[in-house]
Amino acid sequence: MADSNLYQQAKAILFGVSVADALGVPVEFKSREYLHLYPVTEMKGYGTYNQPEGTWSDDSSMTFCLAESLTNGFNLDDIAQKSVQWMTQAYWTPHNEVFDIGIITRQSLARYIQGIPTQECGGKDVMDNGNGALMRILPLLFEVKDMPLKERFSTICAVSSLTHRHIRSHFACLYYLEFAAELLKQNDKFIAYQNVNERIASFIQEVEISEIEPFKRLVLGDISHLPEDEIQSSGYVIHTLEASIWCLLKTDNYRDAVLKAVNLGQDTDTTAAVTGGLAGLFYGFDAIPTEWVNLLAKKDNIEKLSIRFSEYYMQKV
Repeated sequence: MADSNLYQQAKAILFGVSVADALGVPVEFKSREYLHLYPVTEMKGYGTYNQPEGTWSDDSSMTFCLAESLTNGFNLDDIAQKSVQWMTQAYWTPHNEVFDIGIITRQSLARYIQGIPTQECGGKDVMDNGNGALMRILPLLFEVKDMPLKERFSTICAVSSLTHRHIRSHFACLYYLEFAAELLKQNDKFIAYQNVNERIASFIQEVEISEIEPFKRLVLGDISHLPEDEIQSSGYVIHTLEASIWCLLKTDNYRDAVLKAVNLGQDTDTTAAVTGGLAGLFYGFDAIPTEWVNLLAKKDNIEKLSIRFSEYYMQKV
């Protein structure tokens, strides 16, 4: 379980996401069949994007942008501006270049540059439910965790809407942060899963009954009972959310959770990053293999961000 100290929790989240992301970068788009034959077991380099080992992608960049923005107080325009800085000026990138960005995210940030209000920038159609909001949302946990549920959801919707504003993406981000909040309180991840499902099932019916269908497998069943061949790992937000919870529940340490996520194939970096955030939070920073942390690009910068982030939220306690 995560250390109760805010600094340790911040490190666990930021390194949990970025280490897992870096594991997945070299094999993004590889099939599950390929990775069954040649599984990822350690940090590798090059591959899909020809990047050195320890290179993280847009998942971590946008997570860091959000965390950095929150250290200045919650401000939607500042969150958007830092994300635009990443896209246009390579802010918070591992090697000062943007080598991976989703189509919906690019289009949404372009709208912001054109003057569209932050909460109207994101894709709103059902086909716009990629995982670009889910992959970056975890630092928001510390901003919303003590709010009433409706206020939490409203804030999550606002941050998600910069890139993804369909209700499905909003609910996926809500579910993920509710699960993360439970992991802060529980030393049993299965109890955390049960508690979140009870709360989310009720809330979905209260807010938007039509959106319960995509979440039924996760919320009304027990996803940990499903075999691997029923878990999908594309860039669709429901696939990423399901896969991350499944990987956490099917393993008992950070290393195994994130490697299981990577070796599902397809959107390997994002599936791993979303899993890694939860696994880092639950098992703690010290559970992340030191050799992986030491290979991580700009690890000193991430450490300093962890300090700034935790100091800001310590002041708010």
